[in-house]
Amino acid sequence: MTPNGKSATRIAVLDDYQAVVERMADWHSGEHPLDPVFFHDHLTDEDALVERLLDFDIVVVMRERTPLRAEVIKRLPRLRLIVTTGMRNAAVDANAGVLVCGTESLGTPTVELTWALILALQRNLRREEESLRNGHWQSGSIGSGLAGSTLGVLGLGRIGTKVAAVGLAFGMNVIAWSHHLTPQRAGEGGAEWVSEDDLFQRSDVLSIHLQLSSRTAGLVTERHLHSMKSTAVLVNTSRAGIVDQDALVAALGSRRIGGAGLDVFD
Repeated sequence: MTPNGKSATRIAVLDDYQAVVERMADWHSGEHPLDPVFFHDHLTDEDALVERLLDFDIVVVMRERTPLRAEVIKRLPRLRLIVTTGMRNAAVDANAGVLVCGTESLGTPTVELTWALILALQRNLRREEESLRNGHWQSGSIGSGLAGSTLGVLGLGRIGTKVAAVGLAFGMNVIAWSHHLTPQRAGEGGAEWVSEDDLFQRSDVLSIHLQLSSRTAGLVTERHLHSMKSTAVLVNTSRAGIVDQDALVAALGSRRIGGAGLDVFD
């Protein structure tokens, strides 16, 4: 109970690994008093999760880090609202009787991170930085240029189209495929529509920009990875579940592909 007699709404913010969420918003200036609690760890046990959330009215989840299945939600009688970062969250059951809403995302940070990973891979930045820190200069690796090479975009939506535009600015040939992509839509996004197999076989850089769903889960298989060029790199800033993780580790371990830049983990 607050000094003015109003009961504060209790908010649980889950999986704030970097301890940044509290300073990203003003949690206390509204007319209705709020009592936010920020959790920096991650619970995998559902019983422990339910115990943690029993006294909260609202739960805020960071992307898909903690699944909120119907079985969990129904054990939380006080829960009135679930808020997820982004407008879609495959890990939250939206049909469990509790209102679910999301926040709009800009998309541009993902585009920028995608290109940071691509450039780091093409120019061997990590290897060269490590070499310099160990007292060496120009260790012998030579970076690869992007102009004239082929950028494959798996998912030419809002983010994929912006990634493609940067590829064109670098002088790359841009190709794209996804289940619903048409040649006309690909052309509007500055890309050439190709078949699924051609996308993997022709790409020097393959960048993934799909939503995770039953249709896209495990979409990138061992067969796809084995069809790629040995010098090609794969970049995933979408969801780890789109790629067969074991197959990717094996392809990297055997040097079947040239490298991977990952912002997501299963």
